[in-house]
Amino acid sequence: MSNAELPKRGVPEGLWIKCPSCKATVFKKDVARNLNVCPECQHHFNSSARDRIEQLLDENTFEEWDANLKPVDSLGFVDRIPYAQRILEEQAKTEMNDAAVTGMGFIRGRGVIIGITDFAFMAGSMGAVVGEKLTRAAEQATERRLPLIFVSGSGGGARMQEGILSLMQMAKVSAALARYDSAGGFYICILTNPTMGGVAASWAFQGDITLAEPKAMVGFAGARTIKNTIRLELPDGFQTSEFLMAHGFVDRIVHRKDLRTEVARLIDYCNIS
Repeated sequence: MSNAELPKRGVPEGLWIKCPSCKATVFKKDVARNLNVCPECQHHFNSSARDRIEQLLDENTFEEWDANLKPVDSLGFVDRIPYAQRILEEQAKTEMNDAAVTGMGFIRGRGVIIGITDFAFMAGSMGAVVGEKLTRAAEQATERRLPLIFVSGSGGGARMQEGILSLMQMAKVSAALARYDSAGGFYICILTNPTMGGVAASWAFQGDITLAEPKAMVGFAGARTIKNTIRLELPDGFQTSEFLMAHGFVDRIVHRKDLRTEVARLIDYCNIS
C-alpha cells in the first residue's frame, strides 16, 4: 500500500479544550489535574458537585444525604418539551437526581455539613428538591452544631418550571439558615461561576463569611436585562467577584487550589463551639 492510500490519522476528539479566557488550546487532562483551572491563565472552569467534593473534603470522608430525592412535575409544565421529560434527560446526562448534593464530611480533619449546587443539571437552578436538601443540611448543621458550607454554582436561579414551589425555596432555606444562626452556627458560602437569580437573592449572600472564586459571575438579573431596563451604561465587570469584593459584598476571593486550606483556617478562627 502506498503512502497516498494510507488512512489519515486524525487527532482523537475530546483530548483538548479551548480556554474561553486566554483562548489557548490546552490538554484536557492537564486542566483536570489542575482542579479544572486553565494552566495558562488560571481561568476557573465549571466543576461538578462530585469534583468539588474531592477538591474540598478529605479523601473518603463524604457521607451523602437525601440522594434519593427526585423532582416531580407538579404543574404539568411544558415549554420546548414537557418538564417531566426534561427531568429524565437531565438525570441521564448528569447521573444526578437533581442539581444539589448534600452531606457530611471533613475538611483537614474538621467535621462540616456541606451542600453544593451543580450547574450541569438545569444550570444549577433551585427547585423544590434543591431547596429541601439545602434546608435539611442547615437543620442537620444546627442539630449537630457543625460548620455549614454551601457552594453555589446556580446560574439558573429559581427554576421556572416549578413556579411558586421553586420561589418559596428562597424563603425556606433562608429561614433554616436564620435558625442555624440563632443557634450560634458558622456558615460559609462559596460563590462560583455563575451564581445568579433567586439563589443570589437568598442563601448565597447570607453567609457569615462569603468567599468567591476569581472572576466568577455573580448577580441577580443578567447584564443585558439590566441595561435594557434602566437604559444606562453599566460599569465594566460589575457582576464579577472582584467588583463585588471592592464594594463589600464578598469577603475574600480565593483560588480553587487554596479553598480547602482557607475554609479550614476560617473554621478554626471563627467557629464558636
